[in-house]
Amino acid sequence: MSIFGVLYITLSHAFLLFFVGLWGLILNFVAFITVVFTGEYPKSIFEFQVQLMRWKLRVNARIYNLSDGYPAFGLSGTDEEYTHLEVPYPEQISRSLVLLRFFFGVIFVGIPHGFVLYFRALIGSFIFFSHGLLSFSRENIQRAGTVSLSVPFAGNFELEFI
Repeated sequence: MSIFGVLYITLSHAFLLFFVGLWGLILNFVAFITVVFTGEYPKSIFEFQVQLMRWKLRVNARIYNLSDGYPAFGLSGTDEEYTHLEVPYPEQISRSLVLLRFFFGVIFVGIPHGFVLYFRALIGSFIFFSHGLLSFSRENIQRAGTVSLSVPFAGNFELEFI
C-alpha cells in the first residue's frame, strides 16, 4: 500500500474515530463512576467500548498491511475473516481495585516506563556521540563508512553511509 492508500484509509476513518473516541472517553468516565458506586460495568457501555476497539483494530490492520481491503465503517461493521476481537464481560468488578488503579496506576506504570526510556535515551545518546554521527559533514560521513551498532532491545544493525 502506498502513502496515498494509507491517507485514503486514515483520513476518513480518523475523522469519525476522533468524535466517536471522544464519546468513548465520556462513557469511560461514566462507567468509572458507575463501577465505583455499584461494582458493575454497565453492559451497554461495555458493548460500545468493545465495538470501538474492533473498529480501531480493523483500521489499524489495514494501515499496517495486515489485511486487505477497505475497513468497514462504524461500530457495527464486521470483518470476521481478517480481524477478530473478543473481550469477556466482567460480571463483578472490585471497587477498591478500581480506585487503587485510578490513584496509583500512573505511578506503577510511569516509574518503570520512565526508567527504561531514560536509560534507552542515555545509551542512544552515547552511541550517537561516540561514533561522531553528530556532524554530518562529507568528510565525517566518508570516514565513518559502516558503523556497527549494538542497540539494547532492538538487536544489531548496520548503518552505511555512501
